[in-house]
Amino acid sequence: MIAVRLETLNDFSEWRGKARQLLLAGVRPEQVAWLGPAEENGLFEAGDSMLPTGGGPVGSVPPGFIELGQLAICNSQPERWALLYRFLWRLVQDRALMNSASDPDLQRLVGMASAVRRDSHKMKAFVRFRAISDDSGLERFAAWFEPDHFVLERTAPFFERRFAGMIWAIITPYRSAFWDGEELVFGAGGRKGDVPADDAVEVDWKTYFASIFNPARLKVGAMKGEMPVKYWRNLPEAELIAPLIRGAREAEREMIERIASQPPARHLRREANATPAAELGEERQIASLEQARAAVQECRRCPLFEFATQAVFGEGPEAADVMFVGEQPGDQEDLAGQPFIGPAGKVLDAAIEKVGIDRTQVYVTNAVKHFKFEPRGKRRIHQKPNGSEVEACRFWLNLERAFVRPKVIVALGATAASSLLGKAVTISRLRGAPITMDDGTTLFVTNHPSFLLRIPERERQEEERAKFEADLVLVRDAIAQMRGGSQLTPPHS
Repeated sequence: MIAVRLETLNDFSEWRGKARQLLLAGVRPEQVAWLGPAEENGLFEAGDSMLPTGGGPVGSVPPGFIELGQLAICNSQPERWALLYRFLWRLVQDRALMNSASDPDLQRLVGMASAVRRDSHKMKAFVRFRAISDDSGLERFAAWFEPDHFVLERTAPFFERRFAGMIWAIITPYRSAFWDGEELVFGAGGRKGDVPADDAVEVDWKTYFASIFNPARLKVGAMKGEMPVKYWRNLPEAELIAPLIRGAREAEREMIERIASQPPARHLRREANATPAAELGEERQIASLEQARAAVQECRRCPLFEFATQAVFGEGPEAADVMFVGEQPGDQEDLAGQPFIGPAGKVLDAAIEKVGIDRTQVYVTNAVKHFKFEPRGKRRIHQKPNGSEVEACRFWLNLERAFVRPKVIVALGATAASSLLGKAVTISRLRGAPITMDDGTTLFVTNHPSFLLRIPERERQEEERAKFEADLVLVRDAIAQMRGGSQLTPPHS
């Protein structure tokens, strides 16, 4: 048995170097004991100092494994290092494992990564800085936080950007982060007593919290852990919850009545000199695509946000020729925060390349921004969003249309088409011909790429794939015509 010692708890680069040595030596996963910084070798365990070093070939792995590993290694489960190496050992021999959603090791790693993401989100939500008084004359702040996982290093850059003008420290039991206004550095962990008990800023913060308190947030928190009790003792506003909740029923009733009295969302209309936010009557002004991408993470327009990992906004150039609109993010998209990176996305990318559409001029997004699913064991099974969920998310899709202003929009599937047209549609009746929308944009309707993946018969799958590619040829030619150019010839006909 070989004991492999790691000097840090969550450094993927360090783990990767050790794993490479093991692979070069042909050491099987069951022959390795992974040890953290404070652990001692077992009686019959040899150290890893005799393992080979160097740059010999050990095989390659998909980029998705690197992204998954960087997240999973921050999980506090002791098995994370061994699990990563076991999966890596198998992955070097079979790269297709990254696409095997039913693989137990992959499921476990994805679950670990998801837990790390959630813990990072909690840290962003529940860290509260307190002022430190000393003789230096500098205004400094400190915060105490107890994460479930080793997420400080991943999350500290968020606070660096958000509080760039402050001098601050975040203390956790395992490590601490320090920002002096110019450089972010990390040091040893600390104790809660290292942070002041209160400061004058708390009065203003409590006033703000009382003004925006929403009793529904506590109901969500009970189901999902949005506001776990373990963090209340670190939040100055927590002591206000009890008196505020006494009037929660009345506040909730008023909120429901207010929502019911609001007029339904209007269709997107482009008017001269009107900002997209003003067109939609949104109270909060959103002046750019980047602002919309950030704001969607706080969306509470429908209940789907309660269980999804994050909102998945569109990606692509702001002045794209064509916008592809799917139904909703899938499991992989939900975890990564990017649209169309799973199997359906690969089908779409292949078809786009085959017909000769410039992928650099493509914007991809979904009608619904949160993943709707049904838990089944350790798997998350896709569920079709209902009409109210699609309608609630039209606000974000309309913003994307207004900012990107594509020449052509392609609705991938009935959900996307109904969101864009504002009514129920049938794909077979609409595909194959351009539709002029109210704002003058040309719309094409076709199947979602996932439809092709669900067809069991190879012959029919190839037939439907040919129809899908033929629809994209129409899109390609429409773009060329709008540019004033000739029709293009697909590079792989």
